[in-house]
Amino acid sequence: MADKKSLGILGGTFDPIHYGHLLAAEWVGEAFGLDELVFIPAARPPHKDPSGVINGQHRYRMVALAIEDNPAFSVSSLELERSGYSYTIDTIRHYLQSDPQLDIRFIMGVDALQLIYTWKDVAQLIGLCRFIVVTRPGYELDRADPVFATVPEELWDRIELFSIPGLEISSSEIRRRAAAGRSIRYLLPPAVADYIEKNHLYRNETNDQHD
Repeated sequence: MADKKSLGILGGTFDPIHYGHLLAAEWVGEAFGLDELVFIPAARPPHKDPSGVINGQHRYRMVALAIEDNPAFSVSSLELERSGYSYTIDTIRHYLQSDPQLDIRFIMGVDALQLIYTWKDVAQLIGLCRFIVVTRPGYELDRADPVFATVPEELWDRIELFSIPGLEISSSEIRRRAAAGRSIRYLLPPAVADYIEKNHLYRNETNDQHD
């Protein structure tokens, strides 16, 4: 029997995508031997004010530009084409319908882990894929820490921790710098920086969410 195909999924608003996202994807894909890694921009993230997120087609295009030189990466408009909020479980089910044997690894940060109890149908989601939680070097995840009190007990056996260099880059800082007319070079790929400039994105930016 052929080995299962492995797929890494990195979701988010990518508003905009930056080198922190790309580094996490590259290192995770290599370390876990993933056959493919797909970036999936969210259309309507349930935990964010949609008025503070730019048009999904801009975000999709920026991801496409950022990954165009990496054949191991792809970008999907799946959630942008779906009506309503973007729920992880709906996306996972979509891929499993195409290939029920697919070995899916959902990549997220520690902040997302702390909030996973709020996700739609989380009990069912836990049984559909495994989770890679990306951390900074030297970080020790203490299950007894009160910030993880709401993490479902059964999830812990489905989590793998993986540390990457701590790039102190955030989409919110990029948006603020772009709004102020300051340089965003070297925070994200040149093609993405050019796209932001040419399309006058993030002007009059007021959103200060960290992502």
